Amino acid sequence: MTVVPVGVAIYLSLTDWNGFSDAVFIGFENYLHLFDDPSSTSAWYVTAVVAGAGTVLMIGGGMVYALLLKERSRTNSFFRTLAYYPHVISALILGFLWAAILGTNGAVNSTLQHLGIGPVGFLFEENLALVSLIGVIVWAGFGFNVVLFVAALQTVPAELLEAAAIDGASRRQTNLRVVIPMISPVVTVATVLNLVGLIKTYDLVVSLTNGGPAGATQTYSFLILARSFEGTKVGYANAQAVFLMVVCAVLALLVTAARNRQDRATTS
Repeated sequence: MTVVPVGVAIYLSLTDWNGFSDAVFIGFENYLHLFDDPSSTSAWYVTAVVAGAGTVLMIGGGMVYALLLKERSRTNSFFRTLAYYPHVISALILGFLWAAILGTNGAVNSTLQHLGIGPVGFLFEENLALVSLIGVIVWAGFGFNVVLFVAALQTVPAELLEAAAIDGASRRQTNLRVVIPMISPVVTVATVLNLVGLIKTYDLVVSLTNGGPAGATQTYSFLILARSFEGTKVGYANAQAVFLMVVCAVLALLVTAARNRQDRATTS
């Protein structure tokens, strides 16, 4: 189910195929075109901003939220569920929902107009649209990190926390020097999952901004699916997809290697 489609994609990436006529083998021409394609460069910039900012915000926000709700109580359980709830809803639905909220005639701008403030182009000004997209992505995804971190926090030995308290460590010092280092493997896993997931962001882009305005929110995955495939550039689109897969794998390996190197330095 995985190997065969990947193999087919690699083969098609070496061809000039429009999806209908016979595929013509052209070697690595599609891959060479990746590096002189202006639309690819722009899409990679947007993807890097979304993936970098989104990962930092989701990991940071999820960690803070989890530390605040790590104790077991009905109130904390409610707020954990509240944080996780957007994650179980289809990203397409979330995008349409936020488009209705942030659009020109959406709930936010309607409220602002009643206050005498002109409509704000949350989804129609280039910089604001990208910020809005990242904000919605973080809101929708950070609850997944909360669940991971809360589960990891339950594994921290109470003896360590008691020892830190006896030594006079503040709550902030305990979290930074004891708790977070203890759950660092989970943080690494969450970082890889968030980073790879955000690099492949597509559905929220489709339903929230459709890549606009003027390509300001066009991620690389959106470019592949909404531009290359629709433009019957199937061979080139497969080359883009294979390149995206390689980038995700390399980033995952780099994050894991950095974590392992830090662990070895700590233990030695």
